[in-house]
This record gives sequence, structure tokens and C-alpha cells, in this order.
Amino acid sequence: MTSKLKYHKNYTEFGEPYQLVLPLSLEGLVPNDDSVRLLSHELEELDYSLLYQAYSAKGRNPAVDPKTMFKILAYAYSQNIYSSRKIETACRRDINFMWLLAGQKAPDHSTIARFRTGFLAEASANKYTFVWKKSVGKWEEKMFRKIQEAVQLLNHEYIQDFSVGAQTRTQDLQKISRFLEEKCRADETVFVYGRGKRKDRNQRYLEMFRRFLERRRIYDWHAASFQGRNNYCKTDPDATFMHMKDDHMRNAQLKPGYNVQIAVDSEYIVAADIFQDRNDVWTLIPFLKTMEEKLGLRYPSVTADSGCESEEGYSFLRENRQKPYIKPQTYEKWKKRSFKKDISKRENMGYDEKADTYTCHAGKSLLPLFIKKQKSKSGYESEVTVYECEDCGRCPYKEKCTKAKGNKRLYISKSFLEKRQESYENILSETGIKYRMNRSIQVEGAFGVLKNDYGFQRFLLRGKTKVKLEILLLCLGYNINKLHEKIQKERTGSHLFAVKGTA
Repeated sequence: MTSKLKYHKNYTEFGEPYQLVLPLSLEGLVPNDDSVRLLSHELEELDYSLLYQAYSAKGRNPAVDPKTMFKILAYAYSQNIYSSRKIETACRRDINFMWLLAGQKAPDHSTIARFRTGFLAEASANKYTFVWKKSVGKWEEKMFRKIQEAVQLLNHEYIQDFSVGAQTRTQDLQKISRFLEEKCRADETVFVYGRGKRKDRNQRYLEMFRRFLERRRIYDWHAASFQGRNNYCKTDPDATFMHMKDDHMRNAQLKPGYNVQIAVDSEYIVAADIFQDRNDVWTLIPFLKTMEEKLGLRYPSVTADSGCESEEGYSFLRENRQKPYIKPQTYEKWKKRSFKKDISKRENMGYDEKADTYTCHAGKSLLPLFIKKQKSKSGYESEVTVYECEDCGRCPYKEKCTKAKGNKRLYISKSFLEKRQESYENILSETGIKYRMNRSIQVEGAFGVLKNDYGFQRFLLRGKTKVKLEILLLCLGYNINKLHEKIQKERTGSHLFAVKGTA
């Protein structure tokens, strides 16, 4: 027997009777200790004046209040929901999101995307669209040689004296192109296209130099996009290609990304920023400056990983009277037996502070030769003392000590060694051990939660500004969850974990 039931788009027409169940309000359905209540309370008192100014006063009112939209977005990131379509679904089906909406109509994914990105679509940067500075330089030089050959032919055929200089390539090519355009008009050149058509001399030269000019403009664009970097991504020019910490089967592929830095205090992320530099060395100082500006305070000490160590960083902390707890980059190597037996290392040589000389494994003296000054890419100037061994000619240990053809040399910044020693002594103190342990737990732990527990493995948005917005939303959700956890476990007064074996 077949059913004669007719289906409609409106399923309420099926006619099954349902009894109205109370409560009608969602208030009773959200537990009193749910984190969504804490999030709404904490975000309620923020200053939203700039957010409201972004909306046009003459346009129609937004479907959902901007403050509510911000709460929804922050709560979504705290619940590992990042896609605008999934956020839309949550607003329609999840009790907590409905509670935040407080009777307002659920926003669709387009509204959510516009709110988050500023009317730009979400997209992931394509990992195969990288541009390398060295490669561009090679292509540019190859094309420059072709241009020189073409200019010689042009001058010969048109009896001209054009030239293209290395520093004025674009302007010179534009000048030649204008000459050829005028020549085509004067000769009333008929342009032809397609197979079997013979092009006039004027057309051939004009098209050739137009191609040169177009390529020149592309190279100029590349040069502007590098911004001091060795590469950039075409789909997101702000991103830099970096080796990601993938599993061993994926061979740590190069992908467009950003160097994310966070600062943690009492298990909360108090500052977050993104950088285009792959090396952490160049992020420490700008990160600390921005943090002080935004927070309105300066921490008395800074605990950082060895990747942030530099003479410039140490000098900055000393000038700002901030005590450094930074592990030396060679800290782990110092512990190895192979390092202690390496006679080429400065640390394994004797040093006479009064005479300012080092003594090598063969008993020869390394004397100060001269002092050279060098600048970092940020402009910081350091002094490096160059020491040279008195005679390595017949030394039986030379092969193990140096690869130089002549005498062995040491390049040493005394200022850096002095500041490094200070930080080294700090990290070995009782306080330093506690700070370093908490850095591993709190900072690395926060990254672990964001990447693994929250499943946030890649940014959805493009551009430095939008990526920074996304990481700030993620950190805000993390902090709300952390506060909720500490309240429930009655740990709101705790700041540092105790070292094992201590009270």
C-alpha cells in the first residue's frame, strides 16, 4: 500500500499536535555556572564606541546589535567554532548562542563574515603562490640582459641612441615605448594578429618593449611586497613562507604564515601580536613596546625562550630596567659532552681578563687584533673584537680547531657576553627556575591549547590586520575559558605553579 501523503516545504502542515512546554524563556535552560554567562558579563562593560562608529549613521540599523555580534564571535572562538557558516548554524540551533542573541534574529553567514572581515571574503592563503627574492633577482637580471640586446637592435634600425640604466629601467622603457607609439601613428602602422599574419617592424618592437615594461612593473611590485623579507605569498602579501611544525610524514613544508607571539601572566594571555619575521630575535623588542603601550604598564622582568636572545634585546631590557630571564641559545649545547670536548669553542679556551687574551688547546695566545662595528637590520650598532692566534702554522690541532687557511680568529662581542652572563645567572637562581618552569607550562601550554584543544591550525582570514584580529579573538575566548575554569576550581588567586619539591 503506497502513502498518499503530500510533502510541503512547511513541515508544520503535517499537523501533528504538540503540547506547549514551559519555560518559554531561554534563561532557565542556560546553567547558572555556564561560561557563556561569564563571557557576556565580562564583555558587557567594554568600550564599543569605535565599533558603533564603523556603522553608517545614515544607513539602516544592523540586523543584530554590534555588541551582540562581538559577543557571538568571541563565544564562537571560545567554543572552537571559526567558520562563519558554522557560527550561523550555532546561532540557529545552540541554546547558548540563542541566549546571547536575546530575541534578536540569528545572523546569516554573510552578515557574520562582513562583521569579522570588513566586507572581505574568508580564504586561506594558497601554499603554492610564494615569491622568492633571490629568484626575482635572477629573473630581473636575465630580462635586463635581453633588454640591452633589444635596445641595441632598436638603435641600429631606427638610428637612435636610447639606453636603459639599472636604476632607471622603468622610466627608460616608458620613454622607448612612447617613441614607438608615436612612430606607429606617424607611419600609420596597421596592427595584425593571428597565425600567418606578418607583423610590421613597428608593431614587433612596440609589443616587445611593452612586454618588457609589463614585466618591469611586476618586478617593481615584487620589490615593494618583500618589505625587507626574503619571500612573500601572492595570495596574502603580508604572509611570509615559514617551515611549519608538521608531523614527520609531511616533511615540515613551507607554508605562508605569521610568527605569532603571546605574553602570559597568571595563566592569562595579556598580549598577542603577529610578525612577518620568521626569527623570534626581531620580535621581542617591538612586542614589548606594543605591550607596554596597550597595557599602560611595564613588567619588572621578562622571561623568554632562547630564540629571543640577542645583544640588542638585552640592551633594551637593561635600558628599561627589566630583569632578563632569557635562556642562552647555546644553553642546551653547553651540557653536551661533545661541546665540552670541542677545542674550537671559545668557552673551552682559557681567558686572561687583564691581558685580554685567549689561550687555545695548543697553549698559543689569541691576541686582540682590531674592533669592528656592525649594524643589525633594525639599526642597532654593536662592537665586535677580533682575536687572532699568534701562530697556527704547525699546530697539530689545527684541523680540529679551525677551517681557516691562516691563523684562527675569534669574533666576540664583549657587551653581549657580559649581558648574557647576567641573564644566565638569573635563570639559575631560585626565582629564575620558577619563572622558566612557568613559562613552559603557561606560554607553551597556551599555544598547545589553542592549536590542539581548540583545533586552530590555520588562519581563515588574509592580511596582517585581519589575522591579528583573529588571533585576538582566539585569545579572548581562551581567557574567558581560563577565568571560568579558575572560578570553578577556586584558583582565581593563583599566579605561578610551584616547582616540584617546594611548598
